[in-house]
Amino acid sequence: MEKIVLHKELFEYDSSLRTTSPILCGVDEAGRGPLAGDVYAAAVILNDSILIDYLNDSKKISEKIREKLYDEIIEKADAYCIATASVEEIDRLNILQATMLAMKRAVEGLGIKPELVLIDGNRLPELECPAQYLVKGDAKSASIAAASVLAKVARDRYMKDIAEKYPEYCFEQHKGYGTKLHREMLQKYGASKIHRKTFLKKILGDTK
Repeated sequence: MEKIVLHKELFEYDSSLRTTSPILCGVDEAGRGPLAGDVYAAAVILNDSILIDYLNDSKKISEKIREKLYDEIIEKADAYCIATASVEEIDRLNILQATMLAMKRAVEGLGIKPELVLIDGNRLPELECPAQYLVKGDAKSASIAAASVLAKVARDRYMKDIAEKYPEYCFEQHKGYGTKLHREMLQKYGASKIHRKTFLKKILGDTK
């Protein structure tokens, strides 16, 4: 049986911030790097009474545990929101601006106005509430870690749905990332409607 792990330092970090900002929100994204599909962002508000076993940076957790954590976070969070920016927005704005847009949408969709928003990374979206970024925040803050799990699981589920519409690209295997298999399928079938055209120039040339 797998040993239960609680990363207490993530929750302690958030608790220290809640002494001055009780309504603390963590925000993270999933899907900046892939060649296809929307970019996802999640915003999560936890409180000091919440402890969640295994919660950590979503990249350090198995898919099976992420799926369990997804349901537990949604059940226990004071508020959460998962938002996206579309492939069309990514191609029009660029991936950084589209990611910032998805994060902004996630925070605005909470239903509760945070007193402080912690953003994973080194850039801030335009928000109407105080915010600060935290490099590698998904390994430091429980709120950001929770957001990373929601964004990652939601996007993976979305890519599995996309795979049923476009089975020739094997999206269920690579989730849109530029793996050898994905590149081979692009060379064979060309770009689909859910590919990011601005990401494919080195592979397919100008796809406009």
